[in-house]
Amino acid sequence: MTALLHAEMTRNVIKVFKQVHVELGIGFLESVYSAAMTIALRDSGFIVEREVPVTVVFRGHPVGTYRIDLLVEKQVCVELKVCRAIIPSHEAQLLNYLRASRIEVGLLLNFGIRPELRRFILTNDHKLLRTTGAPSGTPH
Repeated sequence: MTALLHAEMTRNVIKVFKQVHVELGIGFLESVYSAAMTIALRDSGFIVEREVPVTVVFRGHPVGTYRIDLLVEKQVCVELKVCRAIIPSHEAQLLNYLRASRIEVGLLLNFGIRPELRRFILTNDHKLLRTTGAPSGTPH
């Protein structure tokens, strides 16, 4: 059995997510949870970037730019939600971030009434889209 890519890091991010959910409770805007996650992750020793741009490229041309909520150690994309439940379009959004970048691991974290999470892996050798504008510091 092979180990999951960035397993220890994602376990620690999930632990921080649960701590933030307990400390803040429910009902805040996504931006509040994003700021709190950034503080808590940095307090745990992680390098965290917020609102990291990802450019989607089609046939060699940039066709759109999206922003990753949090990028942990330039290796794990974290998409935050505050909603009743995670739905397929939330999952698709995170998978699109992974497809459009060189990042291979993503976490979808919901700060709803009941905390939810999903973990995704999309290795670079399985990606169809190629990007010319990967998140800062991420090699092509």
